[in-house]
Amino acid sequence: MQLILQKISKEKSIPSIKLFRCWIDAVLKVIEVDRLSGCDYRTFEVVIRIVDEFESASLNYQYRKKNSPTNVLSFNFVPISSVSVPLILGDIVICAPIAILEAREQQKTIVAHFAHLTIHGVLHLLGFDHEKQSDAKKMMNLEIKILKELGYENPYIA
Repeated sequence: MQLILQKISKEKSIPSIKLFRCWIDAVLKVIEVDRLSGCDYRTFEVVIRIVDEFESASLNYQYRKKNSPTNVLSFNFVPISSVSVPLILGDIVICAPIAILEAREQQKTIVAHFAHLTIHGVLHLLGFDHEKQSDAKKMMNLEIKILKELGYENPYIA
């Protein structure tokens, strides 16, 4: 799996590329992406962009019509049919200041919260969502399972 990590944020407490790669690999292994797509998950490409509030708010408004920054956004890659490209899952944009603030408010480590946001974003890239309650429950249970396998606590327990 190829990971491109773009650190645009001025925040200093951003996890290493090695951790981001570990979290993405954990998602791909748990849901057996290679069986779903007929491809080896190690050939996938993901971009993670770590931004500050301004860029997050701008993207959130442009794509979701919400006029505020948000913790994580996912953008699926949509290929042009006539162009051959590697299997690109898409881009995940994490707002570092929001992620760090949420981690402190929720009394989690910053690393644990970045892990959760990354896993959540990858699941969105793979087609999972939380629009309907049944889909939300399925997605939440996958997040909990993957985080537990990585040694992190259930993020939904207060």
